[in-house]
Amino acid sequence: MPPNNNAIPPRKEVTGQPALPLARVKKIIGTDPDIGICSNNAAFVITLATEMFIQYLAAEGHNMAKAERKPRRNVQYKDLSTAVNHHDNLEFLEDVIPKTVPYKQIKDSAAAARLNPRKADQEPKKRQSTLKTKGANAGAFSSGNSNGVNGTAAAAALDPVTAVIHSDDPSAQLVAEARRAAGDEDVDMTG
Repeated sequence: MPPNNNAIPPRKEVTGQPALPLARVKKIIGTDPDIGICSNNAAFVITLATEMFIQYLAAEGHNMAKAERKPRRNVQYKDLSTAVNHHDNLEFLEDVIPKTVPYKQIKDSAAAARLNPRKADQEPKKRQSTLKTKGANAGAFSSGNSNGVNGTAAAAALDPVTAVIHSDDPSAQLVAEARRAAGDEDVDMTG
């Protein structure tokens, strides 16, 4: 006998009876320590909202299945995780429905971590070295003044990227950090 792949259509009329069991929803609500007592009306509304949410999530997963190169009729886990990653209003589910990672990739990363356990310790040092100043500039930014007092302007002339990092403009700081991390620093043309 072939499997039944036909979707169950949502009800057209409201019957007053939820599809999810109301007693189980009340038990789940009762497990929350913040909620003392939940009325039957509140549990009913929560049950209906849950049904609507499940229908929405299933519809978005189905849209992702149809959007593939070879469309499918069945919704799979990867369709739901793709829907969660592509829709901002489902962003809160990223921890619950994460993207799957192939076992080979996990195995390779675990083997690399076993071979080089210090790699994780070295990365914070690399990040810290981007903020350190070089030679003559080391004492220039200790005062925190960016108006040329105490030699800050002279240091800025020697290393403009470091001057941008210590400026008050956050977007300039981000651009400078990104350039420095990518090794795409501005070239000093002063000779």
